[in-house]
Amino acid sequence: MTPLRYSPDIETVDPDEAKTIDGIIQGMIKQSRTVRQREHHAVRASHAKSSACTVGTMTVAPDLPPKLAQGLFARSDTLDVAVRFAQGPGETLGDRVSTHRGMSFKIFGVTGEKLPGHADDTQDFVLATGTTFPSGTAKGFLRDGTVISASAGLAEGVKSAVASAARNINRALHAVGTDSPMADFFGHPFGHPLAEPYFSQAPMRFGDFVAKLGAFPVAEEQHRLRNWTLDPHADENGFRHAALTYFEHAEAVFELRAQLWTSRETQPIEDASVDWSTKESPYVTIATIRIPAQVAYSPARQRYFDDVMSFRPAHSLAAHRPLGSVMRARLKVYEALSAFRHRENGISAQEPRSVEQIPT
Repeated sequence: MTPLRYSPDIETVDPDEAKTIDGIIQGMIKQSRTVRQREHHAVRASHAKSSACTVGTMTVAPDLPPKLAQGLFARSDTLDVAVRFAQGPGETLGDRVSTHRGMSFKIFGVTGEKLPGHADDTQDFVLATGTTFPSGTAKGFLRDGTVISASAGLAEGVKSAVASAARNINRALHAVGTDSPMADFFGHPFGHPLAEPYFSQAPMRFGDFVAKLGAFPVAEEQHRLRNWTLDPHADENGFRHAALTYFEHAEAVFELRAQLWTSRETQPIEDASVDWSTKESPYVTIATIRIPAQVAYSPARQRYFDDVMSFRPAHSLAAHRPLGSVMRARLKVYEALSAFRHRENGISAQEPRSVEQIPT
């Protein structure tokens, strides 16, 4: 199908959106403050527990057709990247609580018009497991965030039981040919963090067009891990240890693929909970991310990735502006939560301008 073109009027802003976003910020800061008091350290309000902190390269595919040769993908090039893999919750729980995962990456050497407030030549993409976001809109995010915020005060054993129930629900739904984004959010399977795909979940501008992104594992070594399962009672940091063991000897390779917007009726911009059918618009490879074998969790690197550096949707080219209600909220929420985290920890935020600034 022919991709639809981007124009500013494809977004519909709720009249109360600013109030909603402020409510999200206040709720998530409250959650972060609860975690800060318990852990004696402020962590990210989502994807707090890192599994691997890595550097590598991204090579834009050569000879892309015009509909894909957009934004930073307009010409073939190899750029440095910093890639952070993490668990979903906004607290450093033991791995008995297996929820959704995150893969965030910062691309260096990206030139062109940036979003307001972003001056560095970088582009961030924040991806997660699951093709959709459970809360389709900012209002839904505020509603669901109240539940998530309340769960921050629960004992870890209770959270483990909730996650187990969610996994059972998800398996039952999958057996009859459907899935539950919310069940997956709270009870993701115990698979290897380098063996599954990650998605933008919400759309973004893609130059003259609109797209969602996905990062798909393609190395043979990663494929061999598809049936790997963590024993949650054997290792409280099993996902991290699995990822670090992998990077001791092997390269991870992900194909970055774009799913172009082709239908106003079945692929809404404002509702991130709606899956875009791959029959209508398949994911097509636009770049390859290579992460070589390395020490992926030295103390200096872990501190830099987790406490100093930020990955934000607002760190973006104008050509890849995040779109839709949830993403407009994220533009402001991530900034406020990063400021809270750095202030509470007494650490100055720093954004590297090249991969050489990242500790080994």
